[in-house]
Amino acid sequence: MSIRLRLTMWYTGILAGTLLLFGAGLYFFLHYYLYDQIRSEMQVQGNKTYQRILPVYSLRGSGLDLLLDDTDVLSSSYYTQVYNFTDNTVSRSWLLQQTRTTLPVTQETKKLLQEKESFFEKITLWDEPFLVYNKPLFLPTSGGGYQIVGVLQMGTRIGTFEQFFQLLQYILFMLAFVAIFAAATVGLFLARKALMPIDKVIAAANQIQQGADLGRRIDYNGPYDEVGRLTHTINGMLDRIHAMYTELDEAYRAQRRFVSDASHELRTPLTTIRGNVDLLERMWTRAAEASGEGNDGHDPEQLQLSLEAMKDIAGEAQRMSRLVGDLLSLARADAGVQMEKAEVELKPVVEEVARRAAFLDRKAEWIVGSLEALDGVRVTGSRDYLQQLLFIFIENAFKYTPEGTVTMDAVRADGQIGIRIADTGIGMEKEEVPHIFERFYRADESRGRTSGTGLGLSIAKWIIDEHGGSIEVMTRKDTGTTFVIWLPARFQAALQ
Repeated sequence: MSIRLRLTMWYTGILAGTLLLFGAGLYFFLHYYLYDQIRSEMQVQGNKTYQRILPVYSLRGSGLDLLLDDTDVLSSSYYTQVYNFTDNTVSRSWLLQQTRTTLPVTQETKKLLQEKESFFEKITLWDEPFLVYNKPLFLPTSGGGYQIVGVLQMGTRIGTFEQFFQLLQYILFMLAFVAIFAAATVGLFLARKALMPIDKVIAAANQIQQGADLGRRIDYNGPYDEVGRLTHTINGMLDRIHAMYTELDEAYRAQRRFVSDASHELRTPLTTIRGNVDLLERMWTRAAEASGEGNDGHDPEQLQLSLEAMKDIAGEAQRMSRLVGDLLSLARADAGVQMEKAEVELKPVVEEVARRAAFLDRKAEWIVGSLEALDGVRVTGSRDYLQQLLFIFIENAFKYTPEGTVTMDAVRADGQIGIRIADTGIGMEKEEVPHIFERFYRADESRGRTSGTGLGLSIAKWIIDEHGGSIEVMTRKDTGTTFVIWLPARFQAALQ
């Protein structure tokens, strides 16, 4: 739910509550005030009439005559009557005499007369609402108490007032509805207008995010209110981010240039060193062989030591060459170099790698399992980089498997082809797995004693990402490690 809608609902709800309280207060105040006036007038008139009634014993038997005065009968504006409980006779005012009607006296009325000094009740007479004032008539008894001998009733029509209050309810409800609707409409318009600068801020921020242009700024020409301060703060934050990003980008570009340039510069002298070392190694080998046959005066032991030194130099130069090559590959990856890709039939690539892997320096047994899953499989990628990828995992398996086996096979699953390379070597702890693709990471001391640059798996991860694949790792300490290289593939029916 948007802020403008929440704001509109909030102040519409507050307005509705305010109107409800105001309307209810006005209604009940008028209701109480008008009916209080009517009750007060009826009580005053009823008390006057009550004072004029003279209960006397009739000479006709033991009956009691309770009669209205002529003033009550002729001039009263209320419907007045006196009901005599002793003989169930009724003395009525002129208005009731004209209508030939009596006010009802129910058992409930008689019960309330026993409990209250006077009370009001609403009745329906002639299909109209009436308000009736009831006041009991007492007669002293011989025992010193009082006996209710009748009731004075005074009624008045209240239909006009009831219609007025019904109309008032309707008017209040209609006014409240119209006011709430108008307030919600105008409030939504005002909220949209007030929050429009925030929409501009959001739109500008989205353009900056989508376009990756940190040089853009949010245009705001309004007052320096909350939105203005927010815009100013965001623009200031973008200034700082832009400056920091520019510095980092320049430093990153300088680092990439350094690695790339250093790799290129180091390859030439390393090539020269390796060439000269190889030449010297061949020369010293021939000299050592001639010395062993007694053809010259060189010391055979010194020649052997020199030969071993040359081999050490050659080995380190070869190691540095691999390191420089790896650094150059990573520099290309950091620079965003896109490898050239084409549709490649995967099985010949894997078979070639399997054949050449048999000639690598190793102590473990090399086993090539079933490659039938590769029949008719094509991938979009680079043949050379795919071979490099497989060699990285195979060489790693040979390094960390001083004895046992290294196996390679292929599997299919969910439209992907998986090349599995498993060893029975030293394995890893599960805590080490998330870090093995980091540059220069060596898992433990035993790995530290194993030759390597620590960059192979980083390069492998880059090659896998460039091919849209993934890597699955399963390992256990002192048991072995299994890597499964998953690549998106297109499967074709194998040729018969």
